[in-house]
Amino acid sequence: MTNWASVEGIRGDLAGVLGRFRGGGTWAFSFGDGGPEAVMLTYDEFEDLGGEGKFTVGDEVLEPAVLAEELPRLMEAVRAGSGAPVVWGEDGEPEAVLMSTTQYRDLRGDDHPPAGVVDDPTVRTYATEPLPSSKPLDLDEWAARMGPETQELLEELRREDREGS
Repeated sequence: MTNWASVEGIRGDLAGVLGRFRGGGTWAFSFGDGGPEAVMLTYDEFEDLGGEGKFTVGDEVLEPAVLAEELPRLMEAVRAGSGAPVVWGEDGEPEAVLMSTTQYRDLRGDDHPPAGVVDDPTVRTYATEPLPSSKPLDLDEWAARMGPETQELLEELRREDREGS
């Protein structure tokens, strides 16, 4: 089971969050009380994923101290499913963004989990089982589909391998 940082834990460590983001020591992460409720990500990621075009964000960049003071109120809005992403950083520089997990999924273009399912959108898991129609790769079959040049290259590699053995 994943342990999420609490709202109070994040509230008391905003300088540490910025430090880890600046140093590349962390990626986007979820936090909340009892499960993932909100996501903290770098402003660069937000911008790279087109966040300014997908969401209405204020012109103001909150200072960490102001965010710490406002975080309980902002989390109420997150829990209620309202509110816009909040851009914050030091000295008026946009460095990080606080948003709901739903907004983060929308930012990334990810699917939303079924109602009632606790899911951390910053952690990806992928099915690795083969499909029922899957079959082992046949190199000769693959080379044939790629064309005569690939078949010739494969034969050449095999000859070199036999000669080298």
